[in-house]
Amino acid sequence: MNSKRLPLLSLLTVFGAAFALAGCGDNSGGKAAAPPPPQVTAAHPVVRPVVEHDDFTGRFEAVEAVEVRARVSGVLESVLFREGGMVKQGDLLFVIDRRPYQAAVDQALAAVKSAKARVDFAVGDLDRARSLSRSGNISEQVLETRRQTAQVAQADVAGAEANLEAARLNLSFTEIRAPISGRIGRRELTEGNLVVANSTLLTNIVSVDPIYFYFDIDERSLLAYTRLLQPGGEKPGTDVMVALSDEEEPSLHGKLDFLSNRLDPGTGTLRARAVLPNPGGLLKAGMFGRIRIPGSAPYKGVLIPDVAVMTDQNRRFVWVVDEGGVARAQVVRPGPHIDGYRLIRSGLKGDELIVINGMIRVRPGLKLAAKVVELPPKATPAGAVAAPAPDAAKSGPKAPGAGKAPDGGAPAGKAPDNKTPEKK
Repeated sequence: MNSKRLPLLSLLTVFGAAFALAGCGDNSGGKAAAPPPPQVTAAHPVVRPVVEHDDFTGRFEAVEAVEVRARVSGVLESVLFREGGMVKQGDLLFVIDRRPYQAAVDQALAAVKSAKARVDFAVGDLDRARSLSRSGNISEQVLETRRQTAQVAQADVAGAEANLEAARLNLSFTEIRAPISGRIGRRELTEGNLVVANSTLLTNIVSVDPIYFYFDIDERSLLAYTRLLQPGGEKPGTDVMVALSDEEEPSLHGKLDFLSNRLDPGTGTLRARAVLPNPGGLLKAGMFGRIRIPGSAPYKGVLIPDVAVMTDQNRRFVWVVDEGGVARAQVVRPGPHIDGYRLIRSGLKGDELIVINGMIRVRPGLKLAAKVVELPPKATPAGAVAAPAPDAAKSGPKAPGAGKAPDGGAPAGKAPDNKTPEKK
C-alpha cells in the first residue's frame, strides 16, 4: 500500500516545484515600464503692436438718389435710355408730347406782339396829348388819362413776356433729362401712357462713386471712443474698413465722415456714416456689410491660436509648458480676433511656451514631449501647419526654458485702460 503511494507523492512534489518556479519567474521582472510622455505641439505667442477693432453691421446707400418725375402733364412720346445703364447729368431720358406746349408758346408770343402794338399806340397818343396840352387845346385830365393808358400798355407787355417765358419753360419740361450722373433704374411707364405732372414716377437714378455706408454705434462703445479720442470722440476722417457679406475679413477702405448729433432714444444708438470709393460699381445701394473701426490706441499685444484657449466652466485657460516640460493651466482673459489669432488681454506675458495641439492629452503636472513650432505673424489658413522653430529643428522635441519678450520691453498682453469694452 505504501509502495503505491510513493510515485503519486513524487509526482505532486514535481508539479509543486514547477508552480513555485513559475511564480518566482513572474516576480523576478519587477514593476511594469512607465508610458512615454505625451506628444504635443507647442509655440511661443506672437507678440507685436496691435490695435483692437470693433465691428458693426450696416448698409450701403447712394450718395445721391433721385426719383425722376415729369413737371408737366401729357402723353409719353418716347423713352431714350437703356434700363439699368449708366447715364450722365443732362442726358435726355423721356419726351412728352410737345404739341400742346408749342401751341401755348405761339399763343404767348402773339400776346406779346399785341401788347407791344398797344404800347406803341398809347405812347404816340400820349405824345400828341402833351403837344396839345402845351397849347391849351386839351385839359390836364385828358393828358393824365393818356399817360395812364401808356403805362398800362407797357405793363401788359411785361405780363405777356412773362407768360411767354412760362410757356417756353413748360415746353422745355417736355424733355425730361437726367438730374444727376449714375445708374438708372427701369422705366415705370411705356410710350403712350398719360403722365401727370409732379405725380407720376418715371424712373430713378442713384449715384455710384463714391458710396455711403450707414451703421449704428451703441452707447457703451460711443462712450469708450469718446474717452479714447478726447476731445471730441470719434472724428470724421478716421480710417475704417468694410467687409461684404461674402468676406471673412474687411477688404474695402474708407473714411468716417459723419456722426449724428444725438442718440436715438428708442434704440440707444448713434447713427454714423462712412464714405468709400466705388470706381468699379461693385457696391450697390441696399447691400449689407460689416464695418471695422479702431477701438483702442496701439499697444503691444499677445496673440495665440484660438484652438489653444480651453474652457473650464466659467473661466478660460491655456496649457503652459514650464522649463522642466511639465504642463500647468494658466487662466487668461481673451479678447477679439486679430489677424486670425485670439488676443489675450491678461494672463500671458508673451514669453511662455503654450500647447497649441494635442491639448486633449494634457493633464496638470504631466510631463510632456513638446515639439516646438514658430507661429507666423498672421494666422495660416485652415489646414496649414506652422513651421518648426529653428532651434527646435536642431535639438529635437523638448521643452525649452521661458525666454524674454521679443523686444525686451515691458511685459506684453495687458491692453491699455482706454480700450473699448469687450464684445460678447
